[in-house]
Amino acid sequence: MATARKQLVSLEDTPYYHCYVRCVRRAFICGDDKYSGNNYDHRRDWIKDKIMSQIDVFAIDCCAYAVMSNHYHVVLCIDEKKAKSWDNREVLKRWKAMYSLSYLTEKYYNYDSLTKAELDVTYIEIEKYRDRLMSLSWFMRGINESVARAANAEDNCKGRFWESRFKSQALLDEKAVLTCMAYVDLNPIRAKMAKTPEESDYTSIQQRIYAKKTKLKSFGNHDNAIGYELDDYLALVDATGRAIIAENKGYIPDDLPDILQRIGLNSAIWLDEIKYFDKWYYKAIGTIEKLKKYCKFLGQKYIKGLPKDHVPQKA
Repeated sequence: MATARKQLVSLEDTPYYHCYVRCVRRAFICGDDKYSGNNYDHRRDWIKDKIMSQIDVFAIDCCAYAVMSNHYHVVLCIDEKKAKSWDNREVLKRWKAMYSLSYLTEKYYNYDSLTKAELDVTYIEIEKYRDRLMSLSWFMRGINESVARAANAEDNCKGRFWESRFKSQALLDEKAVLTCMAYVDLNPIRAKMAKTPEESDYTSIQQRIYAKKTKLKSFGNHDNAIGYELDDYLALVDATGRAIIAENKGYIPDDLPDILQRIGLNSAIWLDEIKYFDKWYYKAIGTIEKLKKYCKFLGQKYIKGLPKDHVPQKA
């Protein structure tokens, strides 16, 4: 049985999570449908635009994203401190930007008079909205529901657009966050849809490169969040992408930046991490000690990625 999402999110362990979801429809998210002759590339804009609009509302930032032909990835950071700093009216303003307020919260927002009993109920509702504004489930739901509705309307049909509920992985340390961000940004290159990061359409790396070239504001607040400069990260992804394109197991670029040494990785390990990222990890990514701690939060003795010799044995 699937684990409830709230039982997988531990802000005590990490605010960073990798989420992804796959499309079930034959037409996919984008591309040409040989049966109908329709082109669906514009659906990738739907997803990208929804991600960008939601990070302006939620207490959740986007570190990286990639919108592929039949799935998309986001690396998200939950900012609990930010959510708890909002006053009640700010919470309602943000929730109202996406959804309808309840009768009582609408009255409160409009400065209408309320009885003490009504205020008590209103404050409970406001805290519920605050929790939702830092919820991975509500963030992903906002994207998936709007895209599914638009796609069904465009296709003049009903039914499921997404394969299942979204998957998520806890990123337990800076190495895990950096590896996952690079993996997400390099998805088009690994899929042979692009040869360089700047040609990788609908990715955060392309958006950051464009923002840097045009001196426009980038998105998100995490260019320096885990101890590296944007230029270092761009160089790392570019060099790693060229190594992937080369398809030579022994090929390691000489110009991989020092960022790898700063997080305790050598070049060979880094390339393996990117190459096998989707096969080696499941619910969480991090050091052995952090995985063991996260196991305790899950109430499990073992999690994929944790060596068997670190699993507690029965006496």
